[in-house]
Amino acid sequence: MTAQPSGPTFGLDDFGLDDRMRLFGYVTAENRLAYLWLLRAFDSARSSYHVVLHTSDVAAALATLHGTNADCPDPAGLELPRLLDALVEWGVLDRGQDGSRATTLAEYRNRHSVYQFTEAGYRAHRAVEAVLSASMDDSTLSRLVFADLLADLDALAVANEAGDAEEVYRKFTRLDRALADIAERAARFYHMLGDLGRTNDVRPEVFLAHKDALLAHLRDFHDELQRYTPRLRAAVHEVEATGLDRLIEAAAEADERLFHTPVQRLEDWRRRWAGLRSWLAPPGPEQPSEADRLSDATVAAIGDVLALLRRVTEARRGGVSRESQLRHLAAWFTHTGSQEAAHALFDVVFGLGAPRHVGVAHPDPEAIASRLSWWRLRRWSCPARW
Repeated sequence: MTAQPSGPTFGLDDFGLDDRMRLFGYVTAENRLAYLWLLRAFDSARSSYHVVLHTSDVAAALATLHGTNADCPDPAGLELPRLLDALVEWGVLDRGQDGSRATTLAEYRNRHSVYQFTEAGYRAHRAVEAVLSASMDDSTLSRLVFADLLADLDALAVANEAGDAEEVYRKFTRLDRALADIAERAARFYHMLGDLGRTNDVRPEVFLAHKDALLAHLRDFHDELQRYTPRLRAAVHEVEATGLDRLIEAAAEADERLFHTPVQRLEDWRRRWAGLRSWLAPPGPEQPSEADRLSDATVAAIGDVLALLRRVTEARRGGVSRESQLRHLAAWFTHTGSQEAAHALFDVVFGLGAPRHVGVAHPDPEAIASRLSWWRLRRWSCPARW
């Protein structure tokens, strides 16, 4: 059974699954570029501490972006109220009323709408921006983080033994974030390698330009991982030797999340330590850690890069790739004028015509009658086998 929240919901908890998915409705809408730049205008104003914007403020911010970005649409050609209302409908923006802007009684009666990001809408926008701004430079493995992990584990053991709850909380939080960053970076990096392998026939120059850096990066990361794995495992055991229950209680005590009960905080930090332990020091020696799996994946990635390099090099040496050869062959078959021509092309390309003893005449037509079937000829020429 799913555990029910013990207290009232707040903020993002008010958004159900369907509401959260609708936050991304503007990404596939007809005027998606206009919606994107509208939200960028709100984001730009937010960075200047202007959170609540009137339609005129949105138009001014959008005009500024239009002057510096060729892709940004001109606000004069947009129906801003309609676009803003659609973003409100999706839950990305929140609409309020500001009567203080009215200068006449009619304006006061009509009321002025002002808009701002909802918390969930802002997170959805930042998620979209993260996808749009992603590049190969973001997909790297951090080999320098292992020294920081070891130092934080040593400091965590000292803080736990001294009973310093706040320092335990700080170091524990840093370790949790560092491991989450390692896992996310590794996932992005290996996905990038897979995409690179699937597109090497289309853009081999991209791979060839980065092959040396890729191999050096993988080897350096693997060397550092191999060097630090046993030391990190020993450091985890040293932390647990100072008292695991005291460690969890100290972290939960210093945790300042208002909408979590003490029991929830304890369970959350216990879960985080279990995840950290599975990464660095699993319970049994026969059970591989996530660090060991990451090491194996790195070795496999090195082999994949070398195999990809061999395929690309062979294709460039031949002048054309196997994919381009098959594409040209398919075009030839498509443009053949008749079925007989297609059969002839097939025989020439694949060499799967009739066997020689069937399709070629015997050198001595007097010795072998032309009316004799192949089956009878076979039995006559090899009687011992029959």
